[in-house]
Amino acid sequence: MVKIRLTRKGAKKKPSYRIVAADSRSPRDGAFLEILGHYDPMTDPETVVIDEEKALKWLLNGAQSTKGTERLLVKMGIMDKLQAAKAKSKV
Repeated sequence: MVKIRLTRKGAKKKPSYRIVAADSRSPRDGAFLEILGHYDPMTDPETVVIDEEKALKWLLNGAQSTKGTERLLVKMGIMDKLQAAKAKSKV
């Protein structure tokens, strides 16, 4: 199964994260399929950059997001667009 999740980057005690699509069996910082964006919790306010088209493509093809990435996707409005796209495809 493909998961949309965070991989940790950055120095000790200064984390930054990549948002990636990865096989659920691969380790947290291991191999991934595609980079979807990045997240920096150390800035005020926190920085979130996500490529909307790539994220929607993976979500529509069945990728599952983790709790942390789902919070970021909701914040960016991508989950709302996913629901609209699913409703549109049902009609």
